[in-house]
Amino acid sequence: MKHTSHPDIVKRLMRAEGHLRSTIEMFAQGKSCLELAQQLHAVENAVANAKREMIHDHIEHCLDDPESAMSSKAALKELKAITKYL
Repeated sequence: MKHTSHPDIVKRLMRAEGHLRSTIEMFAQGKSCLELAQQLHAVENAVANAKREMIHDHIEHCLDDPESAMSSKAALKELKAITKYL
């Protein structure tokens, strides 16, 4: 199911992808380990934030939707399954 937030999440991931490419180039340029660690940390955070937003959006729009065809038992099961990725 596509959500209205997905395009924004894809934009975030594309920025993270570009940042990761730059970080890979930094390895080739022989940048310091401190600089590399900082950049890798930033990439990791960008991906984690995109994932968290996607999961929160799913919970809000799919599991907490009163018009959903999903039973409350099924929604709870899915909530437990998806939160392990937070």
